[in-house]
Amino acid sequence: MKSICVFCGSSHGALETYGDAARDTGRIIAENGYRLVYGGAKVGLMGTVADAALDAGGEVVGVLPKSLQNKEIGHDGLNELHLVGSMHERKALMADLSDGFIALPGGVGTLEEIFEVWTWGQLGYHAKPCGFLNVEGYYDQLIAFLDHQTREGFTKKAMRDMAQVAETPDALIDRFKNYVPPSTPKWIKKDET
Repeated sequence: MKSICVFCGSSHGALETYGDAARDTGRIIAENGYRLVYGGAKVGLMGTVADAALDAGGEVVGVLPKSLQNKEIGHDGLNELHLVGSMHERKALMADLSDGFIALPGGVGTLEEIFEVWTWGQLGYHAKPCGFLNVEGYYDQLIAFLDHQTREGFTKKAMRDMAQVAETPDALIDRFKNYVPPSTPKWIKKDET
């Protein structure tokens, strides 16, 4: 694993600990020699995680739609900033540049991004780990719902288990290091349970 992508809020959220977690995540990624890939903005938790990685001497790559750069939210202190034409291009390039994906607290965009790469993993398009950094129980209700989906037969346990959950970035990255994807992606064998 060389690069870790972080999806997170473009705002800071209600709790100071969200910012602390973003700073810890950026610093730990850099200190472990990984490159940080993220959405390229200087605002909210996005800017916090990038600044922390940069302050720790890490390499940071941002991917930002040109329309958002024009609104002056692009981070101008990154090692690389890729300007792309659309959100679809942004997500595809972030996925291509990354070997693992972490969702910090965030809104609908954060959820959409982590769910998309998790789905790609389920379908066998990649074998990269995905995880939720569950700061202050931020994702507790979502995790409970994901477990409910599994109990109700809409998500196989092997696919549910692909989404790692931890309360600290160290613990999540340790799980990434030991991640083994399911041996059979979803829909390869219809009769498999």
